[in-house]
Amino acid sequence: MSTVTRRLTTAQALVRFLAAQYTERDGARHRLIAGTWGIFGHGNVAGLGQALVEYAGVMPYHQGRNEQAMVHAAVGHARQLNRLSAQAVTTSIGPGATNLVTGAALATVNRLPVLLLPGDYFASHAADPLLQQLEHPAEGDVSVNDTLRPVSRYFDRVTRPDALIASALRAMRVLSDPAETGAVTLALPQDVQAQAYDWPEEFFADRVWRVRRPAPDPAELAEAVRAVSAAERPLIVAGGGVHHSEAEEALKAFVDATGIPVASTQAGKGSLRHDHPADLGGIGHTGTAVSDDLARTADLVIGIGTRYSDFTTASGTLFQHPDVRFLNLNVTAFDAHKLAARTLVCDARTGLTLLTDALTGHRVAPSYEAEYRAGKDRWERVVEAALTADDDNAVPTQTHVLGALDAVVGDEDVVINAAGSLPGDLHKLWRARSARQYHLEYGYSCMGYEIPAALGVQQAAPGTPVWALVGDGTYLMNPTEIVTAVQENLPVKLVVVQNHGYASIGGLSESVGAERFGTAYRHRAADGTFTGAPLPVDLAANAASLGMEVLRAKTVRELREALTAARGATRPTCVYVETDPAATAPGAEAWWDVPVAEVSARPAAADARAQYERALADRRHHL
Repeated sequence: MSTVTRRLTTAQALVRFLAAQYTERDGARHRLIAGTWGIFGHGNVAGLGQALVEYAGVMPYHQGRNEQAMVHAAVGHARQLNRLSAQAVTTSIGPGATNLVTGAALATVNRLPVLLLPGDYFASHAADPLLQQLEHPAEGDVSVNDTLRPVSRYFDRVTRPDALIASALRAMRVLSDPAETGAVTLALPQDVQAQAYDWPEEFFADRVWRVRRPAPDPAELAEAVRAVSAAERPLIVAGGGVHHSEAEEALKAFVDATGIPVASTQAGKGSLRHDHPADLGGIGHTGTAVSDDLARTADLVIGIGTRYSDFTTASGTLFQHPDVRFLNLNVTAFDAHKLAARTLVCDARTGLTLLTDALTGHRVAPSYEAEYRAGKDRWERVVEAALTADDDNAVPTQTHVLGALDAVVGDEDVVINAAGSLPGDLHKLWRARSARQYHLEYGYSCMGYEIPAALGVQQAAPGTPVWALVGDGTYLMNPTEIVTAVQENLPVKLVVVQNHGYASIGGLSESVGAERFGTAYRHRAADGTFTGAPLPVDLAANAASLGMEVLRAKTVRELREALTAARGATRPTCVYVETDPAATAPGAEAWWDVPVAEVSARPAAADARAQYERALADRRHHL
């Protein structure tokens, strides 16, 4: 029997294939690849560039300014849509391809799908060495794209047209699988992109990838029920998997039934609304006092969709009950088995629902509920004091910026941050009012993420106010996609907090005996150190030069007014504020292991080492 075929180039076939891929969960269908970001060079302009022109009607194209930023935008899009939809990113060979590595690592660390389509050298080697080709004297099949192998969940180099069929299907499987997803790379030699082939017509048929909700093994579920029933001081650690699974209501039902309190990771914040009596806020090094106090005395820690980073566990020092045990509910077995836990390898929503049903009638002791509710009330007073300015005419501190923003945003707004001192303040102080409001990328804590991610979120949620919060250090890392926001008229709201340097690392530097060396944006003083006057850098003028509407605020009152105006703006808008450097956020409630020099002639380092060794004594290995 003859097969119906269509003659297309490899690049054209790939675009047509991607346009026909869908995910489906709970009966709702989504485009798996919703659009393609691209910067064109000789490695992809005649292949994927031509194909995206040819099929512009079925594959939306987005023009980026920086390859890393395009990946961040795609990651923001995928997270906003709970990993049910992704975007592709195409680049040329050489620096365009290697610029993808940071974004790919961020996507894979955070378990978020993105499809990377970098150009590659000629598969035929006919033009070796071509422009930007890395020549390896002992391995002829190596290119710069091999740097993407360790940060990709799936990698393939498509060296002939027909090889694309199997490779593309494998790529879609990984992107749509919640247990395996992350960055997926298909390296595309530029000659192969342009080669024609007779493709089977069925390759372009609509294909649905069902996103499974696996149920737990019955024996694991029974063991989990016994563990929860026996615990006197259980504590839930809610991670990003709660959001990815859309399990927020299932978590609330579980908590309402059992009275077990919830602390959240950066990715899991908002799993419960802040005003729920069992929501204790962040946990770990940047957590709240009430969460960390309960963590130290918990006899059962129930991890839901978390990978237990060192910030969450306070580098192995947080969970101090002598008999503490762990129960981990996670769709990925690799994460479920951490900390020698009992496991529930399953979808978060499915597992929580079954666990709630199996625990009917079980509830923690009233005295335990009263204890954590009282702790929550005490912490709320700390939050109010940090966020509220006494004088509306004063220069705001960073926490006052958060207080002003908290008063302006609606429940549906999305607030994005990733690096610097803001994540710590936000994790302790932000009162998340919806599942999507708090968008912190802290798995990779990548400076420069916030602005491009805001574009991806805005594309995924048109009409939703989207805020990118950045310090001056982060702004200078990656402001390029402001131009894209202006070009596409994406009305993102950018808040630039000017504090003249790396505030977070400056504080860390001081605590480990490095004396804030190299962390300030200042002129050199007479002794050669960077302790002179602040640099005369005008980031507001820079944002304006890239096309944003800019609102400057000098006082708390002006800040509130500017934020209110920005929220109502219909074009990309920046609020610029220079903050009082006074520390108004509460200090860390738990440790974080950053090794300190074991020997030093400088007193600051010697003192820091002594403190380090005292903290290190509390580390535990959970077996």
